[in-house]
Amino acid sequence: MNVSELAGNEIKRFGEHVILVFEDKEITNVEMDRWACRLANGLKKLGVKRGDRVIIQMPNCPEVLQSFQAVWKIGAVVVPMNFLIGEEETNYIYQDSGAKTVISSMDFLPKIEAGMAKVPAIKNLMLIDKEVPPGALSYWHIVKENSEEIEMEKTGDDDIAALIYTAGTTGRPKGVMHSHYSLYSNAKMQQDTVNLPPGLVSISVLPLCHSYGMATMNSGSLIGGGKLVLLNSFDVDKIFEAIETYKGNVMAGVPTMYVYMLLHPDPKKYDLSSMKYWISGSAPLALDTWEGFKGKFGFEIIEGWGLTEAGANNSVNPLDGVKKIGSIGLPMKGTVIKVFDDDGNELPRGQEGEVAIKGPMLMKGYWNKPEETESVLREGWLYTGDVGYVDEDGYFFITDRKKDLIIKGGENITPREIEEVIFTHPKVSEAAVIGIKDEVYGEDIKAFVVLKPGETATAEEIIEHCLKRLEKFKTPKEVEFLNALPKNLVGKVLKKELRKSG
Repeated sequence: MNVSELAGNEIKRFGEHVILVFEDKEITNVEMDRWACRLANGLKKLGVKRGDRVIIQMPNCPEVLQSFQAVWKIGAVVVPMNFLIGEEETNYIYQDSGAKTVISSMDFLPKIEAGMAKVPAIKNLMLIDKEVPPGALSYWHIVKENSEEIEMEKTGDDDIAALIYTAGTTGRPKGVMHSHYSLYSNAKMQQDTVNLPPGLVSISVLPLCHSYGMATMNSGSLIGGGKLVLLNSFDVDKIFEAIETYKGNVMAGVPTMYVYMLLHPDPKKYDLSSMKYWISGSAPLALDTWEGFKGKFGFEIIEGWGLTEAGANNSVNPLDGVKKIGSIGLPMKGTVIKVFDDDGNELPRGQEGEVAIKGPMLMKGYWNKPEETESVLREGWLYTGDVGYVDEDGYFFITDRKKDLIIKGGENITPREIEEVIFTHPKVSEAAVIGIKDEVYGEDIKAFVVLKPGETATAEEIIEHCLKRLEKFKTPKEVEFLNALPKNLVGKVLKKELRKSG
């Protein structure tokens, strides 16, 4: 199969309708497909062929989704790229992916040109701006000059459709290889699990240039008949305005977004009554945030979980059923999740171990990294590196990352437990905990804290707060205040950056 067939099938099922709203401009599904076909023909003329990698490096805009479809139509491989990463990481992905074509915008030209200078294999630079510099190709000129008639490449189920680089929270990014079938399977599992009705209005602010973007597009095609209101940056007022204007029904966010919504001084000036589903993923959602959001807005945030290596969405609390606060919910239909000890033995319910996942949505492996692939893909299971347990009702809980566990005096301490306590301090907006070297215990505990606007606090105040709720052994030895926690594009805290300063 070719995953781009999903968009064509959506048109056949629902006819022409507005599928995307961006900067108040409405675009239909037929228009999106027409532009993708023209771009596909343009890429073919540039010599892009089946199996070639094409880098998509830009913030949220219609051209991201058009580029995904165009690349797939000719059997090439999408390489979605975090446009915010630094020059060194950009150069690494350019080199590692072996791409020859980059689609981007003038905003990132200095970074792109620096990368092209070090990676001469990249021959084609296409920019979506109205005017482009000499040596670059105009996206819109190519779209206007090429035919919309194209014969879709008949790719195999196992052919690579996407090379998605991990966020690099613990080291250098790894290219995750997803096939056409694994991307389709993930979208189908989502729809079979949540069973959303057609015609929903989705508010989209999370970055499309990630596994999330592909999952959103493909699952949206399966549901069909809906409209995506696309925002290019996070702004609470713009999100609330979009919900009110377009009668939004569903939004996926990350915990930080919900924290900032809670800080909004006057959310009642917006009509948010059309909203049905507020979904959170990518990072743990604090209990204090969940309860605060329900108290202030009257909605229960629906927490889910997923990995780039498994297509982005793998478990979720029931949208209209029992939600367990702090849980990542139940496995998607067709997904198997278990908890294993270090020897590969399945653990009983309630006992913590490494969470592993199995199903047709798993990646093929890491690009150019056979040893890393072998270490996480074993006997059909993806070992996630997440520590967690399953309760008596089959709900899964992630307690921490295996690599983030703090070993103090020989005892394993989960940073999540301490972070949850710090979150309950009335002055705290965000918190992250890491292990630091200690001559006595081997490791001790350090907390990084972001205060709410206008608040002040001392390290002693935070430590005293923890002592009231935790045993002294688990209380932070040090506290450092930051204006913001370092995060990647999809909201995960970069603890490797905290460890550099810790």
